[in-house]
Amino acid sequence: MQPNWYERHILPTALDMACGMPMIGRMRQHVVQRAQGRVLEVGIGTGLNMRYYDKARVTHITGLDPALQMHPLARERIERAGLQVDLIGLSTEQIPLPDASFDTVLITYTLCTIPDPHAALLEMRRVLAPTGKLLFCEHGRAPDASVQRWQERLQPLWGKVAGGCHLGRDVPALLRAAGFALPDLQTRYLTGPRPFTFHYWGEALPA
Repeated sequence: MQPNWYERHILPTALDMACGMPMIGRMRQHVVQRAQGRVLEVGIGTGLNMRYYDKARVTHITGLDPALQMHPLARERIERAGLQVDLIGLSTEQIPLPDASFDTVLITYTLCTIPDPHAALLEMRRVLAPTGKLLFCEHGRAPDASVQRWQERLQPLWGKVAGGCHLGRDVPALLRAAGFALPDLQTRYLTGPRPFTFHYWGEALPA
């Protein structure tokens, strides 16, 4: 489906501003700097993670995102960071790359918008080397029932204005269902409205 006028002209800038807030940047830095070797960044978006990679640890980055309208901003940030990145404008549910191609798969604020997160995570596991790791930082389903109810109430409108973002996805359950173990799972609310700010981050390994 082709993006509409709002998705082409307004959404990229709006998402870039929302996902580039200082507290979000600190979460990104904490996770992204742990990437190493051959990296697949799923949902590279506008390239907000580029500044946080440790160039001494990373040999090559492949960035995957079907939202082609985001790529111009991503290319600017890639150039400024001085990184070698291949951009692929395809969805994650069918990654056109061989098995065990990457040492690190990175997802930051991505699972919320993927139409079929289970299929996407199965593909991420397929292209991840047996000794590799999936690094993640995602917002999602809050642990408090009252907050969960607000996530459900807000979802119909939020999904329309935020590029299909889902507020209440259970990130650990999705990862485990796709065959990942979670030896390093951390959670907490960030500052801000609770329906939007419960976070999961850490490292997942092929089980």
